[in-house]
Amino acid sequence: MEIKKIHVGSLLLQSNVLMAPLAGYTCLPFRMLAHQLGAGLCFTEMASVNALKYKDRATRQLLYRPELPNYINAAQLLGGSPYIMEYIAKSEFLKDYDIIDINMGCPVPNVFKSGEGCALMLDMPRAASIIRACKKSGKVVTVKCRTGIKEDAMFAAEFARMCEDAGADLITIHGRSRSMMYDGIPYYEEIRLAKAAVSIPVIANGGIHSIASANQVMEETGADGIMFGRYALENPFIISKLTGTRYEKSFFETLLDQFELALKFYTETYAINYVRKLAANGMKKRKGTKKYKEQLYQVGSQEELIEVLSLIFAEKEQN
Repeated sequence: MEIKKIHVGSLLLQSNVLMAPLAGYTCLPFRMLAHQLGAGLCFTEMASVNALKYKDRATRQLLYRPELPNYINAAQLLGGSPYIMEYIAKSEFLKDYDIIDINMGCPVPNVFKSGEGCALMLDMPRAASIIRACKKSGKVVTVKCRTGIKEDAMFAAEFARMCEDAGADLITIHGRSRSMMYDGIPYYEEIRLAKAAVSIPVIANGGIHSIASANQVMEETGADGIMFGRYALENPFIISKLTGTRYEKSFFETLLDQFELALKFYTETYAINYVRKLAANGMKKRKGTKKYKEQLYQVGSQEELIEVLSLIFAEKEQN
């Protein structure tokens, strides 16, 4: 695929390779890493506007932001009320954020039943009202959605047109329907139809796990860029390889950096749990590491974690 800068509203992204918002992972340290690897944009974890309204500490923590040159701060918000979305978009919580990304694609049952996430695709007037409400903040507004609710009734193009008409500056489409959750072959044709239906940038997401698949998705969809999801947790270096960004640290060294950053901004318990999850993802295709998994999940201190990480990664990366 062609790596290029893309305009999103008044902003210019340095690359068209984006990192998805992932609950439990795209905290401040990981967003800093994605930026360092060449991602044009990396979103916060999904933050509930209802929780922010009541100043929930854990949710506010999701909005910690990096202080880096040329870094564009993008927060993903989850909510179903235009009024509350507007209130939070204009609030002090987001005063230093450049982009508000509206979650219209989360498929999990409790979110769907509450009328948020993917449920908004079934209520286009309300979805349009939410986009217009967020635009009142003066910030760039993007939307992340799916191809539809069920495989036999997809409507990505129609939904993309609504988003553009309501004022969205970019739309990211996960190539699966809500009923597919995170499994199955994505329907890239739906993304292609959506791209042809609008003039704003369209980003393709879902099922991208290699440079070859990134190229294939771009060819099949004609999208303006791609968004990596869970595969980038297993192999974050795919971002630097695709963008041509120089990055020479090993996975082990990267984990140590992430741990140091997490300890700087969060509690020791949070930092250990976060790096433990990253390590577990990085172990997936490494032979001979399964025997350490139990040890990894039993660590209770910084010293123990570093010792186990060394056993899993350091020796193998030296060979």
